[in-house]
Amino acid sequence: MIESLPLAVTRVTTLQGDRHLTNATGFFFERDGRLYVVTSRHVVLDEPSAHHPDRIEIELHVNPANLGDTVQFSIPLYLKGKSVWLEGTDSAGAVDVIALRLEKEVLPKNMLHHAFTPEQLFRKLSEVEIGAQVLIVGFPLGVYDTLHRLPVARRASIASSFGIRFQGKGCFLTDARLHRGISGAPVVIRKDAPGDGRRDLPWMLLGVHSARLDITNRDSSQDESLDLNFAWYADILLTLTQGSGAAEGRA
Repeated sequence: MIESLPLAVTRVTTLQGDRHLTNATGFFFERDGRLYVVTSRHVVLDEPSAHHPDRIEIELHVNPANLGDTVQFSIPLYLKGKSVWLEGTDSAGAVDVIALRLEKEVLPKNMLHHAFTPEQLFRKLSEVEIGAQVLIVGFPLGVYDTLHRLPVARRASIASSFGIRFQGKGCFLTDARLHRGISGAPVVIRKDAPGDGRRDLPWMLLGVHSARLDITNRDSSQDESLDLNFAWYADILLTLTQGSGAAEGRA
């Protein structure tokens, strides 16, 4: 039996035509019977670096007897010239989180996955304190279990007051040594709540990892990296998934 959390996370590859661009992380979120893959906005579009993929591929497990048996599922990012992902803004501007709806009818029938739901978002932010230990699960520098096609977890701690918008943005800080490739990873904390109905996935979703925080005037010869990172509060997913935006894909 494979534990559920790794199967809630998927490896994301961005492409332009058949040209591989970057690797990243995504995870599944389900609401009212609609299934989405969630990742960072800069994974699908990053204007400053001229990163413009036209599709992504996510890796799906399809065989419980052999976890190494996976398929690449392709999702176009544009339809008739318009982007198909769901994104949002808040009072501080753009939010670095997007959701792509997956049409269940075209997904592999034997797909193995777990998905976070709205019930796994914290309602009482006071239950999470600064310094709380969390996990960030993904594919740092493309590292993962290549035999079983599963992500790895990095330990982290909450580094800013949880529930407070750090520097006025809809995010908080984590303290962890993270790398490229883990953008879009879920930030989670173990939560075995009696009667919550989620014994299959006993984790609460706190946020979506975005990027490292660094100081522009840091002297790299004297000062090490801060190892502080931005994570957007996961409740943005409630706003993004209110609509019915969809992206069809193909295996």
